[in-house]
Amino acid sequence: MTEGKRKAFKSLLLPLLFVSVLWIVKAAEEWMHLPLDGWGVYPRTLSGLKGIFTSPFIHGDWQHLFSNSIPMIVLGALLIYFYEEVWLRAFLWIYLLSGFWLWLSGREAYHIGASGIVYGLTAFLFFSGIIRRHTGLMAVSLVVVFLYGGLVWGILPLFVKMSWEAHLAGLMAGTLMAFYFRKEGTQRKVYEWDDEDENSDDPNQNVTGEPHETVIRYLYKPEEKNDDEKN
Repeated sequence: MTEGKRKAFKSLLLPLLFVSVLWIVKAAEEWMHLPLDGWGVYPRTLSGLKGIFTSPFIHGDWQHLFSNSIPMIVLGALLIYFYEEVWLRAFLWIYLLSGFWLWLSGREAYHIGASGIVYGLTAFLFFSGIIRRHTGLMAVSLVVVFLYGGLVWGILPLFVKMSWEAHLAGLMAGTLMAFYFRKEGTQRKVYEWDDEDENSDDPNQNVTGEPHETVIRYLYKPEEKNDDEKN
């Protein structure tokens, strides 16, 4: 197996394992008739704090679980593949921040599901490519917009039973992490003329920022006029 195929396999395997756990939890809930809603985030209560860690594993029904599973796999694979150096930290912070902000600002009800993480991954992949101004990562941003641009409606309070607060919290967490990790991992190539334009007013600065001497001599030799042109 080539290095590229190995990297792609790893990028897809981890999100699949995570989503598999979600399905196992839902199957156990249905089979054993377990009321797991109480493990969701209940804002501004001490008992509701545990939901920050457990709510992404709990879903209201199979349709709710399925709607989160596909984007979780796709976005998770893109995150791991293109942001290999920072993906784990970015994912954990999105996981925790989205849940904590939901606990601070959500309605007084149990909020369940992994949609907050889905929104966080979407925001991270979109804004990170733009912030870094890396051609390849900006292409990933466009792919994310094409696939999941419609998610933006989920941050509006349009449906009573939909936790738009979780979506908004995830969007904010992903955006913050895109900015926070902007200088880590894959970066765009900086050429000498870019560095001079952006980082220094001195044209005699090299790529490392150290001054160097550049001497340019212009020689001008006027053409001799022939006899007919002389006054």
